[in-house]
Amino acid sequence: MMDWLRDNVWAAWLGIAVVLGLAELASLDFTLLMLAAGAITAAGVGALFPHLLWLQIVVGLITAAAMLGAIRPLLVRKLHHTGELKTGSAHVIGRSGVVVKEIHPDGGGSIKLNGELWTARPYDDVSTIQPGTRVEVMSIDGATAVVYPIGQPIDHTLPELRGPEKTEPKDSEPPR
Repeated sequence: MMDWLRDNVWAAWLGIAVVLGLAELASLDFTLLMLAAGAITAAGVGALFPHLLWLQIVVGLITAAAMLGAIRPLLVRKLHHTGELKTGSAHVIGRSGVVVKEIHPDGGGSIKLNGELWTARPYDDVSTIQPGTRVEVMSIDGATAVVYPIGQPIDHTLPELRGPEKTEPKDSEPPR
């Protein structure tokens, strides 16, 4: 048995790589996968130089260390970079859509958002938003999107509380 193993040390390295690969399926943190890559390179060196066990170990360790230091962080960052998973209707808050039916405070308006039609009402409860206007979803109230036109500052006061509006004099009227 020892003679066969000495002559076919590459097969032992491949066996170690398979065991590490299967163990990776349970852990899913990519550490064992990187060690399996080291074992595979050691198997390659073992196939070329079957009697240089020290070289196989050194190459396998260097490969595993390089994979752990360079490749694993990239994989982890790529697969785990997403933030908090938003479920339900919360995933549309902050997204923009287009008004397809006039939105007014009394209700009845609708927007196209991510290819879906949503009922909508204005954020400030006094505005009317015309079809074709881009809006941002500020919140969700039941199944209704609460929206505000994009590019307009949010005004939290009601018109009657703002005071008299200043009007520019017309060309035909003399300035007062």
